[in-house]
Amino acid sequence: MANVNPRQVITGRVRLTFPHLFEKYSANQGQEPKFSTTFLIPKSDVLTKQKIDAAIAAATNDGVSKSWNGVRPPMVPNPVHDGDGVRPSDGQPFPPECKGHWVITASSKQQPQVVDLGLNPIMVQSEIYSGVYARVSINFFPYNASGKKGIGCGLNNVQKLEDGEPLGGRTTAANDFGDAAPSSAPHGFTAPPQYTAAPQQYAAPAPQQYAPPAQPQYAPPQQYAQAPQAPQAQPQYAPPAQPQIDPITGQPVVPPMGY
Repeated sequence: MANVNPRQVITGRVRLTFPHLFEKYSANQGQEPKFSTTFLIPKSDVLTKQKIDAAIAAATNDGVSKSWNGVRPPMVPNPVHDGDGVRPSDGQPFPPECKGHWVITASSKQQPQVVDLGLNPIMVQSEIYSGVYARVSINFFPYNASGKKGIGCGLNNVQKLEDGEPLGGRTTAANDFGDAAPSSAPHGFTAPPQYTAAPQQYAAPAPQQYAPPAQPQYAPPQQYAQAPQAPQAQPQYAPPAQPQIDPITGQPVVPPMGY
């Protein structure tokens, strides 16, 4: 769908720096907090720069007709700065990453939508950082505040394109700990310094004298003396008793029953 707002621009591939897209931020005390980000446009992206120049011209015309009482100021400040020059705030050179880029800061009172390549909302804040590559939807508008007139840049939405090398001194965990030896120490534990004792002199043990095992003394089996047995009594032979003979009858006498 074609953009019908002449003051709105959707950039090409830019690099974000100092993004505050999930929480409002104020750089100066007493200043109203807003969602904001600064982004770097390569000077080789001529098409995006042309669209920005046209949008600023449209916003300037709106300022003359609607905000500045029909008078165009001799100098109309705008948020586009040359990264090869100096910062307008303090006259110091821009950081090295700004070289060869146009530098713009956009802000909004309303939180912008932050999506990925599939237009899915990005909820994890750590995915957006200084150095990430994105496309930015912005709009330019005239302002007249406290006697100051110029062109401001509003922030609409952000689409992350790809990760980039972090800026602003931020490092990755791989860079921080990749060369360190792994440790099994628990989180938060600081190992005490290792104490190295002086090497001890090794003394070989004295050789032991070999003693043959003692042979068991042989004891002849004990003689067991048998107790003498009493001789068994030999039965005395008794000749059969001779029946008594009745001298009268000459017959053996039979004793009466019961005896």
